Amino acid sequence: MQIRPLYDRIIVKRIDQQRQTAAGIVIPDNAAEKPDQGEVLAVGNGRLLADGSVRPLQVQTGDRVLFGKYAGQAVKLGDQELLVLREEDVLGVIEPSGNAPVLKQVA
Repeated sequence: MQIRPLYDRIIVKRIDQQRQTAAGIVIPDNAAEKPDQGEVLAVGNGRLLADGSVRPLQVQTGDRVLFGKYAGQAVKLGDQELLVLREEDVLGVIEPSGNAPVLKQVA
């Protein structure tokens, strides 16, 4: 089963972050915070503007994005939990450069 987002919405799969501290302490699932990064699985056609034209989205399938902890709507599709976001909920696109990730701002 697939889902196709409409207009300026995107489908994101959360990327679980490391659940262990630098000291080696493992954080249990119920104490861990929700991840605020994810991989874009699907994008809509674009944002519908007031004049009737459509502005294409700046994020693409496969991008790694940063979003707010409580942004979007969680949906369950099969055995996968996904997140439906509007493009405006995306804070930035993470672009790896060497060892440290670099954020690209989404307008």
